[in-house]
Amino acid sequence: MARSKRQADGERRREVPRPFQFHWGGGQIVEEASFVGEHVEPAIQLLEYEGGGSYGIRFCYYNHDGRFQRSPMMIDSEDSLKGLRAALEQTPKLRALLRKLVT
Repeated sequence: MARSKRQADGERRREVPRPFQFHWGGGQIVEEASFVGEHVEPAIQLLEYEGGGSYGIRFCYYNHDGRFQRSPMMIDSEDSLKGLRAALEQTPKLRALLRKLVT
């Protein structure tokens, strides 16, 4: 399990970059925006695949023990939206890609 630190502002920061692996390939999680909500910790991750130049965005969540959950991410409250928005301020590449998604 990746080490993480809980911040006073409700964020938990895991070390980045850190590896990820899928059956079709892997790479590094290079940016992560997350927020510790009432029930779960939603996270948006910028994945850089091996060989560089190819990126993916993963919407996921962790339980309060910091364990990755394999179910779809649900954002459960206005606090989670505000928390993720604030966390995205620390992830410039991820924020720019998400901006392309909504504009």
